[in-house]
Amino acid sequence: MIKSLLIVGIGGFFGSIGRYLFAHLIYRWFEPVFPISTLVVNVLGSLLIGIVYALSEKGGILSDEWKLFLTIGLLGGFTTFSTFTVEMILMLRDGQYFNVLMYAMISIFAGLAACFFGMSMVRSL
Repeated sequence: MIKSLLIVGIGGFFGSIGRYLFAHLIYRWFEPVFPISTLVVNVLGSLLIGIVYALSEKGGILSDEWKLFLTIGLLGGFTTFSTFTVEMILMLRDGQYFNVLMYAMISIFAGLAACFFGMSMVRSL
């Protein structure tokens, strides 16, 4: 159990740092009017987690430790549902109802599509 906690914790450490750096990079290119950074991080994370899960299903490609590190740790720290929800609350507070609707719909559908695409890519190999 201790080993698993360390694996997840180390992955989460690197995933959170990656998200922080990625957000700064995105906001250097885009005006922070719409939460594009969180959207891109969550869709990218969905793609990557689809790839990791499909690789783990193939058997023998990823150990249980690597799966823990990559999915719960690294990608769990990289993606962020809590930031997604607070950004929607702030937009609602500011009366940006259309942006909230678009953000929610794009996030959910693009995340599902990215995860499906990642799994499909690996399964087709």
